[in-house]
Amino acid sequence: MGHNALVTSPDSHRAGFACFVGRPNVGKSTLMNALVGTKVAITSSKPQTTRRVIRGIVHRPDAQLIVVDTPGLHRPRTLLGERLDSLVLSTLTEVDAIGFCVPANEPIGKGDRFIADKLSAVKKTPVIAVVTKCDLATKEQIAAQLLAVSQVAEFAAIVPVSAQSGEQLDVVADVLIEHLPESPPLYEGGRLTDEPEQVLVGELIREAALEGVRDELPHSIAVVVDEMLPREGRDDLLDIYAHMFVERPSQKAIVIGHKGERLREVGTTARKQIEALLGTRVYLDLRISVAKDWQRDPKQLRRLGFYD
Repeated sequence: MGHNALVTSPDSHRAGFACFVGRPNVGKSTLMNALVGTKVAITSSKPQTTRRVIRGIVHRPDAQLIVVDTPGLHRPRTLLGERLDSLVLSTLTEVDAIGFCVPANEPIGKGDRFIADKLSAVKKTPVIAVVTKCDLATKEQIAAQLLAVSQVAEFAAIVPVSAQSGEQLDVVADVLIEHLPESPPLYEGGRLTDEPEQVLVGELIREAALEGVRDELPHSIAVVVDEMLPREGRDDLLDIYAHMFVERPSQKAIVIGHKGERLREVGTTARKQIEALLGTRVYLDLRISVAKDWQRDPKQLRRLGFYD
């Protein structure tokens, strides 16, 4: 039987992690969102929120592919720097497969080669080259790009795809899944992210509150989501009761704004984002209180959900 003995039985299930890397605007986000079918990225310009963020999960009867974000690799500062962010390296070594994205409609450049170089240093993890934006290129261009990519480095596979038209999307998933270990599903049911929804909702509210006042109160807002429940008698509306905490009355005034305008804006922005995340209409009841020096009080911190 030779090496075919390794072929997995048809009823085996695979599960694991993949991430996509590439320079900016190569279509990584579009591809990820197309693969997982919904946007669950929590974008934050604050570096400390880049713990391993799950973009989404591809659920199939035979496999579960969990797509994670790689923070940092696309930052020009890092690109030009000599060493790769240790955070990125640790993400790259923790995943089971890496998708290296190169657009079909642009020549391979220094940035692409830089990233390919860094990836070749991650010995144990298979790298699949994904040629994106194929809807913007001719057949000849795509063929030429596949050839050009094959000369940049040794890849486990090279797959052309168009996230826009959906063409070859299933092939990208297939190829990544081939490299996942045999494992039962790692996340239950149809959950699209491993963060409990309450945590994500709190993050979105906090982001909205910091928008525009980041300099005045960078980290001194905590959000607790007290309750999330469907409105009685209506399955299309979710009631969310949330509480923001700041450290001082002066900060509370900043967040509330003139005649409460700022707080209303925060509520509207957060509500739209929560609706997009959860795919349902939301009524958001948002309050704000002062919890004196909460950042230095372990008891308050625990109550506000900071356990680390």
